[in-house]
Amino acid sequence: MAMSAGPAAESDAPMSDINTTPLVDVMLVLLIIFLITVPVVIQTVPVTLPKVVFEPTTTKPENVALSVRANASGACEVFWGQSLVRPQDLLDRAVVKLRKEIDRQGGPNAPGIELPEAHIRGDVNTPYRCIGGAIYTMQRAGFARVGFISEPPEGYSSARL
Repeated sequence: MAMSAGPAAESDAPMSDINTTPLVDVMLVLLIIFLITVPVVIQTVPVTLPKVVFEPTTTKPENVALSVRANASGACEVFWGQSLVRPQDLLDRAVVKLRKEIDRQGGPNAPGIELPEAHIRGDVNTPYRCIGGAIYTMQRAGFARVGFISEPPEGYSSARL
C-alpha cells in the first residue's frame, strides 16, 4: 500500500486523510443485504396453537404415582405412593411392576396389551434435575407413557373448548 506525500512544493509531511472508499463499499454491501433479508424476516406463517384444557386424570390401579421434591439440603426425594425410594430402588420397583402387569395381561406378545403409565407430581420448587431424573428412570424401566399431574390455575374450568 503506497502513501501519497502530496505535491513537492508543499511541506514534506505525509497526507493524513483517511481513505473512506472501503468503508463506503462495506456499508453499501450491508445496506443491500439488509434490504434483501428484512422482507424475508418480516413474513409470518400463520400457526394455530393448541388450547390447553385441564382434563381430569383417570386413575387406574396399575398406574404408578410418583411425587418428586427437593428436601431442605437440595437433594432429590422420590416417593412411590407414600414411601420414599432411592433411585436404584425406584428402577427395580418400576421394572418389577411393569413385568407383573405384562404377565397379568398375558405376556409381552398378547394382543391389546395396555401398559401402565407413570404419573409424576412435582413440587413447584423442585429443580428440573429431580423431575428429569425420575422421568429418565421410569423410561429406563420400560414405561412408555410418563405424564405429569398438575393443578389447574385458580378459577379454571374443566369444560372442553
